[in-house]
Amino acid sequence: MDIVRKRKSVRNYTDTPISDETLREILEAARLAPSAKNLQEWKFIVVRDEQTKRALVEVAKGQRFVGDAAAVIAGVATYTTYTMTNGVPACHVDLAIAMEHIALAAAEKGIGTCWIGAFYQERAKELLDVPDDCLVVALMTLGYPEEELVPEKKPRKSMEEILCWERYC
Repeated sequence: MDIVRKRKSVRNYTDTPISDETLREILEAARLAPSAKNLQEWKFIVVRDEQTKRALVEVAKGQRFVGDAAAVIAGVATYTTYTMTNGVPACHVDLAIAMEHIALAAAEKGIGTCWIGAFYQERAKELLDVPDDCLVVALMTLGYPEEELVPEKKPRKSMEEILCWERYC
């Protein structure tokens, strides 16, 4: 539970780069993530090029910290038409699990991350050369935080407010 408590959204990064080896170790967590029917229908685009990161700032609705991160990872669903029996598209769930694996693996290494769901889909696909039949499900910034990652005491609902036993309450 320590790493879950330590992980938080980071938007202020140092200019220290993240090595290829460290990025591969972090992405190994995504590779090992579970997926519906074990299809693993995803690709992860790692962006470190300064010009592309600056372009991603505009794609992400002007969120400047995107350009300041050491890397931005785009989680791309390569098969978007499979819907699970419960009616939910599998790609959204699968990529959410994989991206959170990235966030936790990064936090374990002292690297901060921030989920980005506020971005223009078509512009992201065009910038990153993502095929039309694929979907960029999420972007995530990664970088060494200006401040140490320490557990934050953000307001959270109590367990009693979110937990139901046997039936919805």
